[in-house]
Amino acid sequence: MPDVTGPATVAELFRDAMAGLCAGVAVLTARREDAQPCGLVATSVSSFSAVPPSVLTSIGHVSRCHHALAECEHFGVHILAGDQERLAHLFASLAEDKFDGIDWRWDHDVPELAGALAYLRCRRSAVFTLYDHSILIGDLVGGRSQPGEPLVYLDRRMDWRLEPAGPAPA
Repeated sequence: MPDVTGPATVAELFRDAMAGLCAGVAVLTARREDAQPCGLVATSVSSFSAVPPSVLTSIGHVSRCHHALAECEHFGVHILAGDQERLAHLFASLAEDKFDGIDWRWDHDVPELAGALAYLRCRRSAVFTLYDHSILIGDLVGGRSQPGEPLVYLDRRMDWRLEPAGPAPA
């Protein structure tokens, strides 16, 4: 086990350990104050509660979409399909208009992306600020889901995909 006494060593240990934790890839979307859509890629999305059905995610304060997500009444969580790696990279980029040229529509006040395995329309129920992120909790109020393989993030790569399970060993 490496010695983790120095701050750089602890930070490196943390990054390496978290890189080994497989996560689903999602895009969070909201409507900005100027009525334009915004979105960002997130791998820190999880179920929060079954009653009421709710999700938890965190948003970095440096994100151009932070204010819209932290202040909106509703936001979208799009769980990406295995073939949506290009979309994930677009929403992880610094592109000015991430919605230009992609298939999306307004679901009332939330930008809904086409083709995601699941789209969860959430009502913001809580926001907490800690360190350089805001923790956002949203209660599910609608959406859709379809079968398929998810896009996942592992070892600092978004192109790794789960393989369907084969028959159980005898």
